[in-house]
Amino acid sequence: MARMVRKQVYIEVEQQKRLKALAKERGVSEAELIRQGVDLALARGETPILDHQAWEEELAFMRERDKLPSSGGQRTWTRDELYDDRLSRRH
Repeated sequence: MARMVRKQVYIEVEQQKRLKALAKERGVSEAELIRQGVDLALARGETPILDHQAWEEELAFMRERDKLPSSGGQRTWTRDELYDDRLSRRH
């Protein structure tokens, strides 16, 4: 078996339901379907940015965040807080 590297990703609830159903239907693991999806994406080559406005908004957010004062190497936020903030801006 090839050497594996662990990755953690977030998917939408509907994607989770469909992934679980397809894995069961095909008799493979959800991880195997995700690996197949990564292979398909990589085979297509460079993926263009599909939503330029969303990208510009994210880039502006990152630039503004970069202007915030440093806390001396100690972050003052949690991953969950950033994720919740991102989701709230998305909907």
